[in-house]
Parts: sequence; C-alpha cells; structure tokens
Amino acid sequence: MATRIMGTGSAIPSRIVTNQELEGFLDTSDAWIQERTGIGSRHAATTETTTSLAAKACLKALEDAGKQPEEVDLILAATVSPDCTFPCLACEIQAAIGADHATAYDINAACAGFLFALNSADAYIRCGMYRNALIVGAEVLTKIVDWNDRSTCILFGDGAGAAFVQEAEEGVVDMVQGANGKKGMALYRFEARTNTPFSEVAAAMEETKDSGYLEMNGQEVFRFAVSQVPDSIQKVLERTGWEKSEVDHYILHQANARIIQSIARRLGELEEKFPMNLHQYGNMSSASIPVLLDELNRAGKLKRGEKIILSGFGAGLTYGATAVIW
Repeated sequence: MATRIMGTGSAIPSRIVTNQELEGFLDTSDAWIQERTGIGSRHAATTETTTSLAAKACLKALEDAGKQPEEVDLILAATVSPDCTFPCLACEIQAAIGADHATAYDINAACAGFLFALNSADAYIRCGMYRNALIVGAEVLTKIVDWNDRSTCILFGDGAGAAFVQEAEEGVVDMVQGANGKKGMALYRFEARTNTPFSEVAAAMEETKDSGYLEMNGQEVFRFAVSQVPDSIQKVLERTGWEKSEVDHYILHQANARIIQSIARRLGELEEKFPMNLHQYGNMSSASIPVLLDELNRAGKLKRGEKIILSGFGAGLTYGATAVIW
C-alpha cells in the first residue's frame, strides 16, 4: 500500500510586483535582487486571502483528480500566514469548498509544511484511518514582511498549491524529516506576548515592542539549507535504495536560486533535474513545492512511474525529503 498524488492545483494572486517596482521605494535594484536570489517578481494578494487562495487550489486539485469535495476524508493545511488564529485554515477550507465529511486541521512547519502534510497524510492512509486526503500549502506572506527591509521583503510572495492523495499501489515510497530548534531564531516572527495587568513583562514590553514582521538571518538559513537538504536527500535515497541516476526530478522548496544550485552541486546532479519557478513567484513558503508540482503536472512534465524527490526546509528550523513514484 502507498499514497499516490492523484491531482494537483494552484492559485496565485493577480497582482504582480516586479523588482523594478521595488526600486521605487527601496534601496535596491533588479540586477542586485536577481544576482543574489534569482527572483524577478512576486505576486501579492490584494483582494485575495489565504483562505480564498487555498480553496481555489484545492478545488483545482479535486477537479484534476476527478473527485468531489464530499468525498474528501481529511484536509491538512500548511501555513504560517492564516487569515485567523482560529478557526484554522483547514476548517475554513472545509467550509469554503463543501467538504463537510472531512477532518481538518493545520500544520505549521513553515516552508517545509506541505512536505510534512504529505508525510502525515501518508501515515494516516497507510494505517487505514483515512482513505484519502486533500493537502494544501497556502500563504499570504506579504502581510507579515516589513516593506522597508530590503533584505527580506524582496524574497517573498503569495500563493497556494494543493494535492489530492489516496491509497494506491505506488506513490510515496519513504521519507525523512526533522527539526533543529536550537537554530530556530534564524528565522522567526513573534506573536503578541503576555501583556496583562498581572504580567511582570508588561512594562518592559513598552520599551521593547516586537515589530510583528518576519525576521531572518539570511546567512544562517543559507548555510543550513545547503548542508541539511543534500543530507536529507542522501538519507532518503539510501532508505529507498534508489541511485541518483534513477531520480527524474528534484522538486525543492523555492527559496533562492543559489541555494538550489548549491544543492545540485553537492549532490553531483545536473541542474536540469531541479526545476525552478521562483523567478516569477519568489519564496511562497509552504506553497512553493505544491505550486511547482502543479505547474509541472499541468505542463505534462511528470510521467507516471517517474521517480521524484521532494525536499524542503524552513523556519523551526524544519527539514525533510520524500521519495515519490509519480
């Protein structure tokens, strides 16, 4: 028994923000951004919400799989930028698409979130608890970045990607995943802290208020990614018994072109096996892997029986790799 991806979908906001537009209010340039990141533009939600993007992606995934919302057993939503703290995004999706019979909850593993959701769905299906699952990574990151900070705001964009999975003979083969909490503060965003009449930190907070924006140590995240991702991929290859030459596609979290190129070199693999779409979307966190997966699927670039490695890393710091037979 395995868990197979039967359908994919994605949704992207209509508003495009180019590097040239950022030049109008940031001390940066298109050349500077592209050289360091590979990003040329990103999409920013205006009328769209995390829920509306996620629901649209999910409906497209169901259509691609030939399924109806009422057939869904489980919804797992990966996000760090939901519309509400509660109800969770997955429950909002359930209501929006009419998947009334589905269990629904969120996963926060940041940029590795979709991967963790896929692995969780696989575990549920393998143990017989659910027959299928709708998994989605959805983000509106533009609302949590400081648009005066050129080191972070240039990197991120909004979007959602989804996949419908169900029990099959082939599909997810094996996975590795983990976390390094000791390095977690390399990428963080604080929520409101305790500030009540009973709190000893209330007065101190008046002097040290958190920005509420995403904060990142880019060099630390880069070092983590280029060492941990190849290690995760090597481990999952060993667990499956696959040779690198057998892998048709490495579908990685789309954070930075330099990171992906470095990973390819460390693995000794051709860059052509590492598709990228970050030039037009930037870093969409949990949405990056499923959006790329959907684009490849709809372009006919994924063939049944091909061997694929999905791998991601993100705040936490979280990481993982999953071997899939398409």
